[in-house]
Amino acid sequence: MLMTKERWPAIRTLRGWAILALSDAGAIRECEEHGWMQGRADPHARDRAFQIAREAPPPGVSPAVAAAAITEALDSIGDTCPECPPD
Repeated sequence: MLMTKERWPAIRTLRGWAILALSDAGAIRECEEHGWMQGRADPHARDRAFQIAREAPPPGVSPAVAAAAITEALDSIGDTCPECPPD
């Protein structure tokens, strides 16, 4: 039986790749009501995202640059949705 590995969709920017890696690792999630990305503050998920950057960076991108893109994306995503009312 032929086994295939699921491939990620083509990503046009390094930031888009980083957001997809963070989402797949479970480090960020989307606000269900407004669509904003939110950090989950899960250190294990963040470690998985950095592992993705080291082991499977986008074509033509070094693992160090991919890890830097993960860091930049994490720094730009807050832990709350700016449109949701505070609790």
